[in-house]
Amino acid sequence: MHALRRTAAFAAAAAAVVLLATACDSDADTAAPPASSPSAPAKTGATGAPTATGATGAPSGNQAALKGSLATVTSPQFGPIVVDGLNYTLYRFDKDTAQPSASNCNDACAVKWPPVPVSEQATVKGVDSKLVGAVTRADGTKQLTLNGWPLYRFADDKAPGETKGQGVGGTWFISTPEGKKAQAAAQPTGGGSGY
Repeated sequence: MHALRRTAAFAAAAAAVVLLATACDSDADTAAPPASSPSAPAKTGATGAPTATGATGAPSGNQAALKGSLATVTSPQFGPIVVDGLNYTLYRFDKDTAQPSASNCNDACAVKWPPVPVSEQATVKGVDSKLVGAVTRADGTKQLTLNGWPLYRFADDKAPGETKGQGVGGTWFISTPEGKKAQAAAQPTGGGSGY
């Protein structure tokens, strides 16, 4: 009788492992495919609201698709700026071109300045969707563009709302909703940081 209980417990544990493995594999199948054409605009969703993650800001599950989303927020320091679906500040690079769209940030540069990926599930809020497009990078991946300018995150922005990439090397600037370079706005009385 004791051996029968051990066998039943072992079988239940094995079944739980199989169910867990199956559930984990199903998450991999939900990743969004890239856009089919380099000029395809990002889709506008019903809510489009940016969401935040935990302290690390690392995307998990469906949050990976949010990285390709765009939204406008108001920064006390820079006025209206563009963020991704995880509320991280987005930048443009002066060494890129907008007409035609081309990214010149590859290899080590793309590690420090991760390109914003194109996602079929991306949403656009507070940005004219006619200005949103995509460019094919040197490695064959698709990157979101705004008014022709490729968009990037900055690896040193560790939390939503940080703007540490502004002015780096005299070539990196926060993107406005029109795809232009953000400039420091007049500081309101009382100061503040983030958005």
